[in-house]
Amino acid sequence: MDRAIIISNGRCGSTMLSDLIVEEPETCSVQEFFMSVAMWHRSREILTGPEYWDVLSGPKEELSLLFRIGVPPKEVRYPATGRFAGDLLKLPRIMAITLAKLTDDPDTLFDRLGERVRQFPPQRIGAHHEAFLDLLAELTGRKRWVERSGGSSQVAPSLLENHPTARIVYLTRDWAATARSMSRHSVFQLVQLRVEAVGRYGVDPLTVPPGTPVPDELAPYLPDRLTAELLSERGNDLKRFMALCAFMSSQAEQILADRPPAHLHRIAYEDLVADPVARLTDLGEFLQFADPAGWAASVAGRVRRPEHVAA
Repeated sequence: MDRAIIISNGRCGSTMLSDLIVEEPETCSVQEFFMSVAMWHRSREILTGPEYWDVLSGPKEELSLLFRIGVPPKEVRYPATGRFAGDLLKLPRIMAITLAKLTDDPDTLFDRLGERVRQFPPQRIGAHHEAFLDLLAELTGRKRWVERSGGSSQVAPSLLENHPTARIVYLTRDWAATARSMSRHSVFQLVQLRVEAVGRYGVDPLTVPPGTPVPDELAPYLPDRLTAELLSERGNDLKRFMALCAFMSSQAEQILADRPPAHLHRIAYEDLVADPVARLTDLGEFLQFADPAGWAASVAGRVRRPEHVAA
């Protein structure tokens, strides 16, 4: 099984890139998996197969909160006719985007995965993740997987530690443009809030136990008090998102310098839109596609100019 991970700050054309990779017939383009199951504080724990499936099949607290206040990200693709459509607060974390981007019937794929994942042996989180992605590629009839999660640069150290043989693509974009796009996106507004709160107060407002005293400035952002309007207001200060870009990029750049992966490909969004055929051909060669040039030529017309990019 060939494996690759696209690391980025998000809001840099990464969703577009995943959607282009879908068109390569031997590749399972996996979207938003690693950030949907981010359990990095538990990365050294040993979990059984059933315990791991409990994580995958449970809701993601951040997404449930955004559903509750009415600003879920537009990237959510779970169908309105799906099994969980009646209560999206309980939507399994791998259903919202990851599975829904791979098939028109994510419920059936979810059930097939559950049967197999519960049989995984006890192992660390990283081994479970790799086995899950291998299984996902197998069930979709592909020979490789390429995972891409927006904002994954903030967990780059864990990704490189847990997936040492994966090919790594590092996608970047000008911070000012990235920050502007982040400031308008509910997920990144929430990410910025949490990063700033932990840095300033040592408290994550989403995970603080109920009843725990918090600074007065933070109290309105607790899950039971947060509103869409309050979250949106954070987007008015671009400096917050420039700082977020700096933090995320530092995580990725430091680990790439300290522990260079065996296979690393850097690509800038600006270079991609300037010459999509050439840059996509380079990427396809790095990812070992059967026909990199043919794939690049077939999808290059879908590369969007900066003013239209929304991912």
